[in-house]
Formats: sequence, C-alpha cells, structure tokens
Amino acid sequence: MDIDKIRNDIDGIDTQIIDLFKQRMEKALDVARFKKEHGLPVHDTARERQLLHKVSEEAGEDFEIYTRVLFSTLMDLSRSYQHKFLTDESPLRSLVTKAIAETPALFPTKATVACQGVEGAYSQLASDKFFAVPNIMYFSSFEGVFKAVQNGLCRYGVLPIENSTAGSVNKIYDLIQRYNVNIVRTARLQIEHTLLTKKSKKLSDVREIFSHEHAIAQCAGFLETLKGVKITPCENTAIAAQRVAESDRDDVAAISSRQCADQYGLDVCVDHIQDSDANYTRFICISKNLEVYPGADRTSMMVVIPHKPGSLYSVLVRFYALGISLVKLESRPIPGSNFEFMFYFDIEASVYSPALLQILCELETQTSEFRYLGSYNEIN
Repeated sequence: MDIDKIRNDIDGIDTQIIDLFKQRMEKALDVARFKKEHGLPVHDTARERQLLHKVSEEAGEDFEIYTRVLFSTLMDLSRSYQHKFLTDESPLRSLVTKAIAETPALFPTKATVACQGVEGAYSQLASDKFFAVPNIMYFSSFEGVFKAVQNGLCRYGVLPIENSTAGSVNKIYDLIQRYNVNIVRTARLQIEHTLLTKKSKKLSDVREIFSHEHAIAQCAGFLETLKGVKITPCENTAIAAQRVAESDRDDVAAISSRQCADQYGLDVCVDHIQDSDANYTRFICISKNLEVYPGADRTSMMVVIPHKPGSLYSVLVRFYALGISLVKLESRPIPGSNFEFMFYFDIEASVYSPALLQILCELETQTSEFRYLGSYNEIN
C-alpha cells in the first residue's frame, strides 16, 4: 500500500470532519439562542444520555468506546461554545468585573496582617515580602488566621500553602473550604533551614529536635544521619526556636530560620540542613473582600464534581478548549461526604482574558459546587 495515498485519503476525511464540525457548532449556537430566549439551561442531561446511547449503537462493538469519548468531548465543546452567548449577565462575571474596577491600582504597603506562630516565623518573612510595613498579629493556629480575616480583625492573612520538597499544606486547603476568603496575592519564599541550639552546644549534645512537620520533612536527609535523637513536631518553626530558648534543658534543638537565632538568642549549630537548596514555600495572602489588582495573571478556584466516570475529564477539557494553562490541581476529601472530593485549581490566564471569564462562568453553572477564590499576581 502507498502510505502517501493513505495519508491523502485521511486528509480528505479530515476536511469533511472539519466542515461537519463547523456545521454542528453553528446548530449548537442556534440551540443556545433558543435556550436563551426561553430561559432554558445549557446542560440537558437526558438529551446527552440518549445521544451517547444512539451513537454507541450506530458505531458497533469495535468503535463503541471510542465513539462515546468522541461525542462526549464534542458535547463538552458544544456547551462551552454555547456559554459564550449565554453568560454575558452572569453574577460571577459582574462580581469579577466590579472587583477589577474598584480595586486600587497599587497593592498596599501597610496593612494589619494575621500570621500563625510567633516572631521569626516564615509567615512573618513572607509578610515582609508582601508588605513594606506590615502590622503583624500572631495566632496559635492556621484557623485563627482564617477567623481573623473573615471576622474583619485583620485585613489580610498570610499562610503557607505548598512546599517544593514536602508538598501541599493540606490543612490550608481544608480551611479554604470552610472559610469565605479570597486570595489576593501569592509569593514564593526560599526556605533555608538551620539547626539552632543553646549557646556553645554541639550537635553531639542534641537529644531532641523540635520543628513543624513540614520543616521536618524538608530536612529528612539530615535527620536520618542522627542516631538516638527524638524528633518532635510542633506548631511552627519559630515556636520551636522559642521553646528551645525557654527550655531548662541543654540537649534540645530546633529546625528554624537563621533569623530566629538572633530573635531568641540561639546559636546556629548546623546551617543549610534542608534536603534541597531549591527549597521554596509558596505563601498565599488572603482577604475577606475580593481584590483584583492590575495585571493579575493567575486564578484559583475550587470545584466539586459528581463522583462518576468522566466528571473530572469534562472539566479539564474546557481548559484545553479555551487554551488556558492549568498549573496546579489538588484534591481533598469533603468531610462527611461519601468519597466526594473538592478539586483546587490554579490556572495561568490574564484576568482581562475573555477566556478566563468564560471558564469561570461555565464551571459555576456546570459543576456541583464552585467557588472563585480570586485572581492575583505571584511575586518571587
């Protein structure tokens, strides 16, 4: 067989498919106009189920599965195209547009900021990166930060959400589900861990080390070299340093920042103990009110989808169809549910992009639950 002849035949078939696809999408637009005129929803589950059953039977046994996938994708694209004409007056679109118009041109340099821990915590260092003059209020837990922001005690809250070595901070994702806050900015902070001890103490003197569980995970290689040393998790790396400074024991140490050595009068026993020099933690800055500052090019959202085959795919295909880059996908179980999950998305797209507004409006109406968490810049 002549391969060039076969390829020419395929090209001819592809041209027919494109022509038929365009005709189908035009008919889908006619349906959209009819639905808009009569106040009907875009998604007709019964109609789609009937169509998938019909095309599966027509395709025959060899092509049944492939045909279902093809037409499922085709219907997803059709709904996406229809939404362009049905969501002009979407409440979410109005909310985002209003936030863009009303948010000041410059991110504030001064603000009251909630952080978890004590002075010297990495969240404090991140706050210094977000704001020139932050007035920091410290809370004993991550939830305390969320409460302070939601109740209006602090305008902003700064929290770690993921680390390049230890992964996501799951507690933060769980709290995002429970509290009505918005992300207004993010920052990546290079984390350099040190082992802090009391004055003139050596590594051989250490019998117990305190630190946050994520810092412990980030220094796993170093800790494995220590024999007979107890590793004790605590609330925060700065709290670990404070605990060592206030302890009446001389055989304790803390994994913390170099800044905490000066803060709490400790010595740097061993420097740079993290497993990787490229150790970064991403921090989010949250607020009660939606603020969208100029140039925002990253957006976060939470989506709950039905627990059935193809549900996640039907969401992901929309990003691909609109040319939107998905940079993070995180799943967390929903407390009290029967194996249902909340999916957290980070996407890269200008807040001024029509495609971004379209995907937000589509997901708002086409998923079980949807929450827009904000559009923002990330600083490095």
